[in-house]
Amino acid sequence: MSVHDSSRHPLDQPIWTALTTTQQALAEGDGRALRYPTEVTPFADMPDMSPETFSALGALMSPTDIAVLFTPNAVSAPAEFKVVLADTGEQMIGTPVETSINGVEILTLGVNDVPDMIELTALTKPGPFSTRTHELGTFLGIRVDGQLVAMIGERMKPANYTEMTAICVHPSHRGRGYGQMLLSAISRQIVSRGEIPFLHVFTNNHSAIALYQRQGMVIRRRFHVTVLKKEEQ
Repeated sequence: MSVHDSSRHPLDQPIWTALTTTQQALAEGDGRALRYPTEVTPFADMPDMSPETFSALGALMSPTDIAVLFTPNAVSAPAEFKVVLADTGEQMIGTPVETSINGVEILTLGVNDVPDMIELTALTKPGPFSTRTHELGTFLGIRVDGQLVAMIGERMKPANYTEMTAICVHPSHRGRGYGQMLLSAISRQIVSRGEIPFLHVFTNNHSAIALYQRQGMVIRRRFHVTVLKKEEQ
């Protein structure tokens, strides 16, 4: 089935859908391969897994770039690529239950917060985060004594769906409900725009999946997460 098949759900190839709909202004490439700018996110996708589309993807990449693919089926990459990671993740959908904590303020983060956002994501490793990732959508955070200790944001926007991402809490501030509070806040902003929240989580991250399920989200489907790099010539 082609990604252009009208029967395909927008979330079945979320990267491709996002780069051909709501976020097409960010797209680099053509009808054979598309990606976000590398300083935004390393996500890329192709309409199929043919040699021609892999060649087009390779043409978009420098020797130091990686390409992160989210695909319904496992990726069998040609010899010109090195598979850095091959794993699976769960795509979850739904609006988390409303949660608030007395005395805790949620801040909207911007360009001046980027150094702190990069520091927190480097520590907690919620997924790729770079200097322009915050441009993908709203990012919210919680500061304690000036330190950014929790954050969440928006990433892929395929059609009328918006992905929640960079959900992370500093290890010294876990167990206080900050993650649930931020999930609640960002999802309500998404819903208020008439969009549907979803997220991705690695299959082996059982505690996070259980948390999201307790918040009212459900697993929609499993994806293959593949990170590619060009082989050195």
